[in-house]
Amino acid sequence: MSNQKIFTEKAPKPIGPYSQGIVVEGKFVYTAGQVAIDPATNLPVQGDIKVQTRQVLKNVEAILSAAGASMNSVFKTTVFMKDLNDFGAMNEVYAEFFSGSAPARSTVEVARLPRDMKVEIEAVAVIGK
Repeated sequence: MSNQKIFTEKAPKPIGPYSQGIVVEGKFVYTAGQVAIDPATNLPVQGDIKVQTRQVLKNVEAILSAAGASMNSVFKTTVFMKDLNDFGAMNEVYAEFFSGSAPARSTVEVARLPRDMKVEIEAVAVIGK
């Protein structure tokens, strides 16, 4: 199996031993979970769940683009949230990025996220669609 690591300056640098994304067999891209880190400063973006979700999805979008995919080619996401009471507000921003055919999604509440962020999202997409 041939895998290609993805790296773009338009998304945050990894804060550990992982890749921003991996292309598998030239067909699929798997992104690492993204939190609200500003790629220009590599610092956390402060703000409510909407502000953080918007930055997270911009980061996901940048990684997908670097791999030759797009938000329209995403078929599965996983959303990790610190507080499911923020689900409705997160969902409003999420819908802006997935206005067409929404991908399958799992959403779970977790005790803590990296850098104490409110939301983390990972995605799987088809390349070239």
